[in-house]
Amino acid sequence: MLEILWQKLLDNILPRRCRKCGQPLSTDGELCERCLNELNFIYPPYCRKCGFPLEEETSGKTLCAACLQKKRSPFRLSRSALRYDEASKNLILAFKFMDKTENARLLAAMLNVAGRDIFAAGAEVIVPVPLHYTRLLKRKYNQSALLARELGRYTGLPVDCRSLVRHKRTRPQVEFSGLERIKNVKNAFSVKHPENLVGRRVVLIDDVFTTGSTLKECALALKKAGVRSVDTLTVARVC
Repeated sequence: MLEILWQKLLDNILPRRCRKCGQPLSTDGELCERCLNELNFIYPPYCRKCGFPLEEETSGKTLCAACLQKKRSPFRLSRSALRYDEASKNLILAFKFMDKTENARLLAAMLNVAGRDIFAAGAEVIVPVPLHYTRLLKRKYNQSALLARELGRYTGLPVDCRSLVRHKRTRPQVEFSGLERIKNVKNAFSVKHPENLVGRRVVLIDDVFTTGSTLKECALALKKAGVRSVDTLTVARVC
């Protein structure tokens, strides 16, 4: 009750503003109507395994061409809330690099919706993609960990930010493309506390799915440590 009263007082003194464009909001929510309508959410139909958007309506059992060609994958399911494009880029980059950490709650709400079938299939613990400690010291926060904690509040699932670590310092993935991204993060992750995750179904959280190289290396480390399954959930993906 006190939190609600405090928020109402703040709203009267400092009107709530759209997380994307900064304009004052006339209604409840985190985005103005224009910015909300500009976002390209990923709805069905999409690949039942990796979540890649498909152009035609399906029965929900169709795989995309990439998943049909892959014999094995470290992921059980992958889902993303948005297409990574000009409409979503500023919202995510401001959160990731410009200290707009207050965006975490809004973006985690999108993850909660996008991951409904992951949670329905059984999930036991949320794990964020980790930063190397040198980058964490420079940036001061791990955007994936902030998303994971907010998502934990929505779902009631425990969040483990300690077990999966990035032991190898790598260059930012944005500097690479294709095979170079794979080489950059190869064997960069390990599980420091396998006893916390062994036999459990993990939901791996990150901000953007580009080629999936980082998520794949994290998943391989988790599987090596004995987790039962790994699902991935990201705010956006490059389509």
